Amino acid sequence: MNIIASIRIALRALRINKLRSALTMLGIIIGVAAVITMIAVGSGAQSRIEEQIKGLGTNLIIMLPGSTTSGGARMGAGSRNTLTEEDGYAIQRDIPAVQAAAPALRGAGQVVSGINNWSTIFYGITNEYFEARNWQVASGKMFDPTDLSGSAKVVLLGDTVVRSLFGDADPIGQVIRIRKVPMVVIGTLEKKGQSMMGQDQDDVILMPISTARNRVLGRGSGKLRTVGSVSIKVRDGERMSDAESQIRELMRQRHRIQAGQDDDFTLRNLSEMLAVREESSRIMGLLLAAVASVSLLVGGIGIMNIMLVSVTERTREIGLRMAVGARGHDILTQFLVEAITLALIGGFLGIVLGFGGTLAIAHFADWPVQLGIEPVILAVGFSAAIGIFFGFYPARKASLLLPIEALRYE
Repeated sequence: MNIIASIRIALRALRINKLRSALTMLGIIIGVAAVITMIAVGSGAQSRIEEQIKGLGTNLIIMLPGSTTSGGARMGAGSRNTLTEEDGYAIQRDIPAVQAAAPALRGAGQVVSGINNWSTIFYGITNEYFEARNWQVASGKMFDPTDLSGSAKVVLLGDTVVRSLFGDADPIGQVIRIRKVPMVVIGTLEKKGQSMMGQDQDDVILMPISTARNRVLGRGSGKLRTVGSVSIKVRDGERMSDAESQIRELMRQRHRIQAGQDDDFTLRNLSEMLAVREESSRIMGLLLAAVASVSLLVGGIGIMNIMLVSVTERTREIGLRMAVGARGHDILTQFLVEAITLALIGGFLGIVLGFGGTLAIAHFADWPVQLGIEPVILAVGFSAAIGIFFGFYPARKASLLLPIEALRYE
């Protein structure tokens, strides 16, 4: 008996018991659909994390002031202004592993343009900030050296601020007021989307750090030019832990911190935080796929049960086939093809359901998904393997029946 004839007989047997065949395939359908959906959702989560890593900047360390002890009480990060612009410049100059170090000042306030206004945050920065945070200018230009040294009243706007103040109009050359200080828009920033904490990274205004200190925040007095943070980008190929140790050692020297004393600054390695989150997302995806695979296992057991019932019901048919010349391997092939056909039909229906479920999640939950050919190949291969594995025992049992005993079976 050839394979084509076996498939034809298998399909005829499945049509005779439509409801039973459909219930048997249900486990396979649900399992395949769940595997495809979980892999697509997990891949989407992975891509979102990669976008966040790209948006934050690769190999990034954030240095914050504070982490001091006052009167026996330990103070948290940002509790005291202990960082200066010169600290950032020294880190970039003295540590070869550092590609860029960007000191920054942070503030918040109401921004006005004509009849429109918007509440947002702004940063006073140097041009190293763009390299450290992997931020590109979408239109216009970055700050000139004269802008940075002369406290020029110029700004770059994030996409959210542009849409809130100007809509679809071109903001380049327009004047806005930040805390009643007029500023000229010289550029816009590329979109970054949400951060890993769910914050809108495009809701921001960038200005020269000297402008923020002298004209907006009013921190021009004093010889020490304190800053709120320093963004540090480590060169590719350099170990983050080694760079972090070198930064800590340099800062302790600059701040004259004695051995045994606590640091008056805090270092946060965002790449490690994102790597942990990425690993957690990967493990969760594998866990969900494993749970979904249980449905495939249950479906396989269902196939075995139904094939055993089928062998029992068709014992006389098996005896007749053997009586007219069918050999054991013909019977084995026939029932094995039936099991594989049952699994593959369920697999293809599961693929359709999985694609539909994935698109529904993407539409209604606004969740990024990635549909690829790999989950489909995996699902079909798994379905065929289940048909072979769970269908072999019933098929083997049928092939070992003796013709005389099979013909006498009632």
